[in-house]
Amino acid sequence: MNNLVKIRDVSNKYNITARALRYYEDMGLLKSIRNSDSPYRMYDEDAVRRIEQILILRKLNISIKDIKRIFGASGSDVVLEVLGKKVETIDDEVSLLNELKSIVLDFIEEIEKLNFSNNADIKQLYDKAKEIETQIVSVDYIGKPANMNRLIEITDKLDKKIPDVMVIRIPPFRAVTSGEQTFEDIFKEGGYMFQLWQHYPLYRPVIFDCLDFMLVNEDKATMVCAVKDSVRKEDVSPLQLIDFPGGLYAMAVSIDEDDESIKKVQDKIFQWIESTNFEVDKNRSFMFNMPYLDEENIYQKDIEKGLGYRQMQRYVPIKLKED
Repeated sequence: MNNLVKIRDVSNKYNITARALRYYEDMGLLKSIRNSDSPYRMYDEDAVRRIEQILILRKLNISIKDIKRIFGASGSDVVLEVLGKKVETIDDEVSLLNELKSIVLDFIEEIEKLNFSNNADIKQLYDKAKEIETQIVSVDYIGKPANMNRLIEITDKLDKKIPDVMVIRIPPFRAVTSGEQTFEDIFKEGGYMFQLWQHYPLYRPVIFDCLDFMLVNEDKATMVCAVKDSVRKEDVSPLQLIDFPGGLYAMAVSIDEDDESIKKVQDKIFQWIESTNFEVDKNRSFMFNMPYLDEENIYQKDIEKGLGYRQMQRYVPIKLKED
């Protein structure tokens, strides 16, 4: 017992939080020793070596799932397989980035030929940028015609990296709602969005300082705003008061709120779900919300104050896969 090390000392030596060490224990990667002589978690020499191994693998961006596979194997075959796949991924990305660099250099040469005092040349450059953005690749332009096609292919492949996805549990809460409406009815002047926000003093945040969500169902949506528990039906009439069930969601962020960005982020969430023990809960709607920086809830002011862009949080309902 003399060679045991306290969790605090391990945390300081390896610059890792105690919370992360507990997480590794919860995931079955690490074991600590607890005894009646000390209230602290203690680690023996084998556990400290295991911590060093975990930290090295995490620095190599190896997933927890693969680390569990490595530690559960008797030989070196699994670690060699995991590291080999990591090398292949890096090689693929390096190759794509080098090709992307070459295409960007070609575009630089084209731009250098343009006369910025000539409105026609400027418009041509603008149109070219829009072609890239909308993936219209059949239009002729100055330079190498193949560049446009390949640029889109490369950026699309590089964009298939899994985004940071958070699994969150939204607690049940009381909410006032517009009921299911078309997007036109929700956002039109004097519509349900306007009616909902007339009750702002009754609202309260439930997660990420967020108090409103939009539940989406094809071409219709339902706005819900969390309210204080003391709110009564007559306080929000003629709008509805409901009990929102909450639950588990996979959440990721899309920037700038354009349809293409939203679709990409949502597709990536689904891609992430496929690699986990979760599945989409089809009995609940996916939803989103947007952050606000001030209590006045004036979105344009939020952008001007510091975000500089529109940010949307996407929530896909999930549940554990059934055996």
